[in-house]
Amino acid sequence: MSLKPKLSYFNYRGSAEPIRYLLAYGNIEYEDCRFADEEFPKLKPTFPYGQVPVLEIKGKMIPQTLAICRYLAKQSGLYGKDDFEAMQIDAVADAIIDLRNAVWLAYWITPEDERAPLVEKLTKETLPFYLSRFEKAIRENNGYFVNGNISYADIVLAGQLESLSDSTKYDITDGYPLIKALVKKVENLPRIKAWIEKRPKTDG
Repeated sequence: MSLKPKLSYFNYRGSAEPIRYLLAYGNIEYEDCRFADEEFPKLKPTFPYGQVPVLEIKGKMIPQTLAICRYLAKQSGLYGKDDFEAMQIDAVADAIIDLRNAVWLAYWITPEDERAPLVEKLTKETLPFYLSRFEKAIRENNGYFVNGNISYADIVLAGQLESLSDSTKYDITDGYPLIKALVKKVENLPRIKAWIEKRPKTDG
């Protein structure tokens, strides 16, 4: 059994990229196991809930993006100074995933000929709703989401936004300068920057 954690996901950034950012931040060596879309039906039954990403660590297969992110955040000191801070960080991370799910519903899950009303609602209501609140939180917390310090929620945002903009075909952070600045700060963290420079080039 390999001592290295093994991250299993499609050959995309997608919902695995926040995990890859956190692994890079923590300087954790791991196996980045990627598979083609057409391979997934065969692999699906091997994953705990038939979904990915999955992090195999210490002989256990752990599913769910945020569960994995929280574990890695605790290893790297990115989970706040106490339980109250941790709760605030979790609330932001959950909201980011809610936004991600809305984008994916509109652009990927719904059949193409039924997407138009969902895309319109996403563009006019859902994205402004979440992004304006993220912008406000960053403004009120000195450039980060919680108490002026970097947390795993900041890294989840940075790791997720690029693939969301790939889905919509435009930069969803336009008009939100504090979000842009936070993403840039995360991307310029030395180990995350090194990961971005060497990662495989993918479409999403």
